Amino acid sequence: MNKLYPTLILVLALFASCQQKKQLPSIVPLESDWSFRSMNSNDWFPATVPGNIYSDLIDNQLIEDPFIGANETKVQWVADSTWVYQTNFDVSASTLNKKNIQLEFEGLDTYAKVYLNDSLILSSNNAFRNFKVSVGDFISSRNTLAVHFSPTQITEESEKNKLDYTLPEGNRVFTRKAQFQYGWDWGPKLNTMGIWKGVSLQAWNESKIDNVYLKKDSYTDEQAHFTAIVTLTSPPEESTSVQVFVDGQEFSLQIPAEIQTNQFEIPITIEDPVFWWPHNLGTPHLYEVEVQLVQNGIVRDEVVVNHGVRNVSLIAEEDEHGQSFYFNLNGVPVYMKGANYIPQHSLQNRVTEQHYETLLQDVVDANMNMLRVWGGGIYENDVFYDFCDEKGILVWQDFMYACAMYPGDEAFLENAKQEAEDQIIRLRNHPSIVLWCGNNENSEGWHRWGWQDGKTQAQKDKIWGDYLKLFDSILPAEVAKHTQLDYWESSPKYGRGNPQYQYEGDAHDWWVWHDAYPFEHFEDYVPRFMSEFGFQSFPSMDAMKFINQSEEIQIDTDGMKSHQKHHRGYELIDLYMERDYNVPENDEDYVYVSQLVQARGMQMGIEAHRRAKPYNMGSLYWQLNDCWPGISWSSIDHFGNWKALHYGAKEAFENVLISFESEGDQVDIYIVNDLLNDIDETLKVRLIDFQGNELWDSSKALNVPSNSSMLVESFSIDLMEETQWNQVMLEAHYGNHSSTYLFEKPKNLILENDDIDIEIQKVYEGFSIDLKSQVFQKNVMLMASAKGHFSDNYFDLKANEKKTILFQTESSSIEELTYKSLNQLQGK
Repeated sequence: MNKLYPTLILVLALFASCQQKKQLPSIVPLESDWSFRSMNSNDWFPATVPGNIYSDLIDNQLIEDPFIGANETKVQWVADSTWVYQTNFDVSASTLNKKNIQLEFEGLDTYAKVYLNDSLILSSNNAFRNFKVSVGDFISSRNTLAVHFSPTQITEESEKNKLDYTLPEGNRVFTRKAQFQYGWDWGPKLNTMGIWKGVSLQAWNESKIDNVYLKKDSYTDEQAHFTAIVTLTSPPEESTSVQVFVDGQEFSLQIPAEIQTNQFEIPITIEDPVFWWPHNLGTPHLYEVEVQLVQNGIVRDEVVVNHGVRNVSLIAEEDEHGQSFYFNLNGVPVYMKGANYIPQHSLQNRVTEQHYETLLQDVVDANMNMLRVWGGGIYENDVFYDFCDEKGILVWQDFMYACAMYPGDEAFLENAKQEAEDQIIRLRNHPSIVLWCGNNENSEGWHRWGWQDGKTQAQKDKIWGDYLKLFDSILPAEVAKHTQLDYWESSPKYGRGNPQYQYEGDAHDWWVWHDAYPFEHFEDYVPRFMSEFGFQSFPSMDAMKFINQSEEIQIDTDGMKSHQKHHRGYELIDLYMERDYNVPENDEDYVYVSQLVQARGMQMGIEAHRRAKPYNMGSLYWQLNDCWPGISWSSIDHFGNWKALHYGAKEAFENVLISFESEGDQVDIYIVNDLLNDIDETLKVRLIDFQGNELWDSSKALNVPSNSSMLVESFSIDLMEETQWNQVMLEAHYGNHSSTYLFEKPKNLILENDDIDIEIQKVYEGFSIDLKSQVFQKNVMLMASAKGHFSDNYFDLKANEKKTILFQTESSSIEELTYKSLNQLQGK
């Protein structure tokens, strides 16, 4: 590391950086004119890069869409075949004259041999690695680039046969690629191959910027001090300067000729900095930092990085209960509200920038401030993290290991180390990322899922020792070397099989669903941080119609059954529905009620977690989204439709939440305040019947401290001895916030099947819809023939109170608006 002294020049950064002549490295994407064929055929077909073999086969109508019906089973042969991709490209004389010419492969999935003009230049074995290959000795003016992909099973079987024991859970553990592609209990088995990320030809003379790391020194309200650590591809051969422009200032480092280092540090200071906050607590402010490499007044290379000034740490310390688990952000313990994120599509090239922006805006709109990027998927594209930075969404980032035990041979561990280095360096400047976690459920599986059965003590020691090499040594060392973030070995620290899950670290509670415990379990067993809990439902009617390729809603077709990947899925949905709802005989109504069941259970869990603040400091449900249209735990289906759960999460994750808890013959009322300021308002509580008549009321002035959960009132059932509790509700108002409590399960409510008056008015964003009824309407689901999004849905409509909903759509008319409600299904 150099010890040169930088200088500070107070100038307008944009003006200064634009005045200099630029001769930047040549970067030419090689993403067009690709073709592919089977190794066993001479027939070439057009290919998409970035892409994968399944997408290309579908686009060329060589296989049926595996997302439709039971087609998934018809395409399994694809992953067992060898495929060749090829393109031709020309290179200019000026490029050929550059001192350095390289090909960069951002992602090859997975076992690939790359040939340039028939010369083997790369053998890859990791879909998560970035490969840069110097090709000056192989390239010419006319070039052929070919990539041969072999089936993963060939290498996997070879590696498996080297061991005298079987590693859980299957041969996928030997291959470094997205593990969910081997099939999961919410997604298909589509083991892709292909050039799944970008390919480019790069050329330059002397040196160029390899990477920039903006490393925090100290951040206070008065000053933000950080260091721009600039790494070049090689030491510069002539006098050079590194110039950094930020916040209207230029920071410059002069580098003498023939220095022997390629890494340089430039200290940066921002006066009176604006801090980066998650969107629910402040503004996710970003500073644009432009770094330039300048020689003889000419800009030879430049990189722009967005920087968020924020202090963050994971606080996992022993306390009187066990071990805490919370994030301190900018000096404040922040309650985490959100979900687990999986890849948005089994065929990653189908995910567009608009998909990313829409889904992450859905996260913001549902009042979430954290996503956990789950370890069985992918390290997401840069655009995902860019949007999280801009929208103020915190990211818990898993390394890509899930539900298995992995090899520990030297080659595998070195491959894993390089993967970690590539990904950490790529992602470390994102202020949204606040944690790196080693794996998903590997430790829990080893200790609780019977994986040790049938193995000798020596074999168990070897497997666990290899686990520790990777997750307790290599990965934390890489995180510490390349970032300033905390590392967490495995999520959860304890699973439901260990009673300590309630008292230490993060928890995955699957007693509900897998073990069929009632939803009330969530209220009785609250952990320190819930990083997984969930329940399934059917997807939207649109998704059902797509799967079945029919306008009729049917839940028991072969196609639908193939899209239910949990072996007890149908049974468990039915079991929980019977507990709390009247089970409809009509399939369309059944789908609707399945979403109500899911939403009710998850809201019970979320609210129980939030009431327990600060004992509990996070509630992340499983799961946000789908990788294909299916029956799953998601709150948003594959086509972007909000299920009842996502609307319920929006309500349950509000910064100020009024929540009820039943304790014997009384109902306790809590107010949870996640804001960083106290609230002084009047609490109004009243008991009303389903016709809107007020039976009892109470009010009082109340101060709720910042960042707190507070028991504010208790309602005794003994006050109203003659009340029919299945025909009334308790309503609480606090400032602009309100919530209601029903004393009986939905199936026991006495609901009237009365009409809802609806008025529709055209507005700029779509249509404003006013609804009103003379009776309480339970879980009103609006449906429109036009494609669009309802600002609220699956909502309760109180008697004689108007509710206004915005339907956002590009259509000029709704044409048809209908609704479902529990009143229709069980009303008198």
